[in-house]
Amino acid sequence: MTRKTRSYDPAKVRAALGAQTEALRTAVHRLCDDPGAERLLEAPTRLGDWRVRELLAHLAAQLAWLPGRPAAPEQGLAPLGLTGWVAQVGTQAEQVDAQAREQSVAGFAGAPRELAAAFDEAAGALFGILAGPEVLDEKRRVEIRLGSMTVADLLVTRLVETVVHADDLAAALGWAPFPHDRFALASVCRLLADALADQVPGGAVELRVPPVAVVQAVPGPRHTRGTPPNVVEMDQLTWLRLATGRQEWAEAVEAAQISASGERSDLSGFLPVLR
Repeated sequence: MTRKTRSYDPAKVRAALGAQTEALRTAVHRLCDDPGAERLLEAPTRLGDWRVRELLAHLAAQLAWLPGRPAAPEQGLAPLGLTGWVAQVGTQAEQVDAQAREQSVAGFAGAPRELAAAFDEAAGALFGILAGPEVLDEKRRVEIRLGSMTVADLLVTRLVETVVHADDLAAALGWAPFPHDRFALASVCRLLADALADQVPGGAVELRVPPVAVVQAVPGPRHTRGTPPNVVEMDQLTWLRLATGRQEWAEAVEAAQISASGERSDLSGFLPVLR
């Protein structure tokens, strides 16, 4: 059975992206105003050999990507949906890494105050278009390396970038969990759950991420009524980290962050869904 593609309210996405970006901007200023800012900017992250500098450079690039981007030509790249983007974005890791390093040498290599100003500029570019004609035309398409996306979908991918990497930033700095915009976090968790269902289609396991997502995945017998024989349940942040490879399944199970029942309920072989 073909799954119905989930839609995201464009107005709510724009509002959530603005709020999530402002929360990130506040966090960057908190970091850069810290007496130990130089040391903190050199701190390692859970993203290979990226320091906090490279992480912030990447985030700024993602925020500033859409402003001024020309519309896709009529005979451009093939259309790309959101779960397709999740499945394929990891193939661009080398280019993303190179871009972050180039950006960190440019606007993000200086003193903390200069870095904060550079991040403000990127955030300001995004804020400037969120209420403008570029994004209000929801059917307008733009091209990325992987294909042609609607602006509405492209903004959802920016939610993914800002939510996932805000969590990376908090982890690198040893801060409490990041104060994510609720709609932003919920939307990213739903998209990652849908991506699992697309990448591992089936009805043998029901994944529950209350209160935002329930999907069925994994080949095998599909239940039709009552409680499914294989159920996996966890909170939003745990799912976010498992689905993006930030946390190992065994670690989450050991920490009692996952409730799993049924012989098929181990999803470790299907994760991460976004690399």
